[in-house]
Amino acid sequence: MDIEQYLQAALYYEDLEPGAQWLSPRRTVTEADVVNFAGLSGDYNALHTDAVHAAQHPFGQRAAHGLLTLAIASGLTTRMPVYRLMDKSRLALTELSCRWRKPVLIGDTIHVALSVGDKRLSRSRPGTGRVTLDRTVLNQRGETVMESAWVTLMKLREGQA
Repeated sequence: MDIEQYLQAALYYEDLEPGAQWLSPRRTVTEADVVNFAGLSGDYNALHTDAVHAAQHPFGQRAAHGLLTLAIASGLTTRMPVYRLMDKSRLALTELSCRWRKPVLIGDTIHVALSVGDKRLSRSRPGTGRVTLDRTVLNQRGETVMESAWVTLMKLREGQA
């Protein structure tokens, strides 16, 4: 595929097969990430910002905010070539559910396993369907730290209603 063909390539609702899976690049969560997220969100919970307090917590040290992990997972997913191929057909995020399984600690390196879950045609919006994109975040030990399901409204190929 040459660059012009790649730029024209797109994945639509019909192209996504339940069970298909891809892996994102990795990213190390830093102290700067946690401090900046606290400032951005206003969440200065001691578990995230107070090393002395966090040392007494069962985690034994400061942990990244759960919503920071969710945000990083979103960013890592957007860096995946397969996700970029959905740019022309992805219309909106309509639902999101999330479960945090283990803490993400400062210095942990995480990545996302993106997989296609359920698919269903939209009854209210002709020419579209809802695709659940499951994002499992894993740390450097291969442990699941977060599981999330993002329901995305996507276009069908023209003439595929």
